Amino acid sequence: MVTPMKMQMTGQMRMEQRMKLAPRMIQSMEVLQLPLLALQEKIEAELNSNPVLEQVDEASDGEPRTEESDPAEEAADGSDEAELVVRDDSDNVDDFERLESLGEDFDDYIERSGSYRPTRTGDPDRKLEALQNTAAAGRSLYEVLCDQWRLVEAEEPVKKAGQRIIDFIDERGYLTVRLEQLHDATRNEYDIEHLREALRLVQQLEPPGVGARDVRECLLIQMAQSSEDMSFETHLVRRHWDDLLDNRLPQIAAKMNCTLEDINRAIHRMSRLDTSPGLSIGRHDNPPITADILVEPSEKGDGYTVRLTDTTVPNLQVNAFYLRMARSRKLDEKTRDFLRQSIRSAQWFMDAIEQRKQTLLRVARVVVAHQKEFFDKGPLFLKPLPMTAVAEEVGVHVGTVSRAVAGKYVQCPQGILPLRGFFTGGTEDDTGQARSWDAIRAKLQQIVDAEDKSNPLSDDQIRDKLAEAGMGHIARRTVAKYRKLLNIPTARFRRRY
Repeated sequence: MVTPMKMQMTGQMRMEQRMKLAPRMIQSMEVLQLPLLALQEKIEAELNSNPVLEQVDEASDGEPRTEESDPAEEAADGSDEAELVVRDDSDNVDDFERLESLGEDFDDYIERSGSYRPTRTGDPDRKLEALQNTAAAGRSLYEVLCDQWRLVEAEEPVKKAGQRIIDFIDERGYLTVRLEQLHDATRNEYDIEHLREALRLVQQLEPPGVGARDVRECLLIQMAQSSEDMSFETHLVRRHWDDLLDNRLPQIAAKMNCTLEDINRAIHRMSRLDTSPGLSIGRHDNPPITADILVEPSEKGDGYTVRLTDTTVPNLQVNAFYLRMARSRKLDEKTRDFLRQSIRSAQWFMDAIEQRKQTLLRVARVVVAHQKEFFDKGPLFLKPLPMTAVAEEVGVHVGTVSRAVAGKYVQCPQGILPLRGFFTGGTEDDTGQARSWDAIRAKLQQIVDAEDKSNPLSDDQIRDKLAEAGMGHIARRTVAKYRKLLNIPTARFRRRY
């Protein structure tokens, strides 16, 4: 016999903590981590999407004014023109009830002002100006090669094979596959011999060296097309490439029956050749870097002044026309809700920008105070500085500091440097003074630059030099790791004959 299952509903209570981010907090964090250029783009997008938000027009007396403001009306009744305060800790009932109770005088204002035009005819079109000032996109390497290949006179199978080869040339100008992989026997359009002939013709195109399959072939192509006599260099690369890579110059000199000066002279001439010829074609612009913080020596000579370089960030305000429009009792509820939401969103956005400004400025001042010796004397005096220490001093969460420094740059006497670079770990030297890892790497680079290149220092010798400089006793493997991070080759390859 099967016993029927009994179903019942019961209630129970439990306590738990959950973190919920309000929309205002999310927007504040997003604005905080934006660099200056990204912030300008964000403001432009917000101005286009929110109708009640506008840029402040600076009047001749330096005070921001809006074209809809009437000073006579503002002076008539201070209570009616009190600042609208929009907060996220309530439903803003009091603020909007105050707007609703101001009377019907706004109806007369609409009749007097006529049709409203939010965009002034005298203002320039920023989007049109940006399009006009934007440089045209450069032609890619593929387009340049295709245009040249159309003018090459060859048999039809060779032309098709050459186009196939161009399809597999990367941005550096190298052929990335073997010729055998390009041969499709099923289509029977070209054979291996056609591919070889096409590759020979492709390697004669501009820029010199394009179509090579490795660095060695790239150099040989450029030397063959050079107007100078580079027969000695061609023989050196063709016959002694492996020895050249291993820096075995005395062995090469013995095999070629020449002097070390001849080989060094040939290496110097080959250093002018381009090992990535494809990168010379097309546009490869670096993204612009704009400093968010400016650090300058104080006029009193006792420290540094820190300020933000946000003079290009426009001042924002809520449009006075829409503020008055929100008081009209003739508006339907849907329009009123839209205006309320737009005003609240505009206020939140302006508060987020102000919070970003204050947080970034406070963090920067603490960093400059801790790293004063760096600004006075240079990279060798950079101190260890954890983000937790800055967060405690500023009085914010460490995640806020991390977002504040993300993508930000500092313009100082040492140049334009990433703000995050001032936060680094370190160790203590023999005297107990804190040394950052970045300062140790800078000293390592300095030691290598000053070494005798005919007898370069080993990693053990570099470690001893660092200890003599007061950087503490560092393990040899740490020296090797930092040397690799700085792209410094081993002593064998740094040696010059």
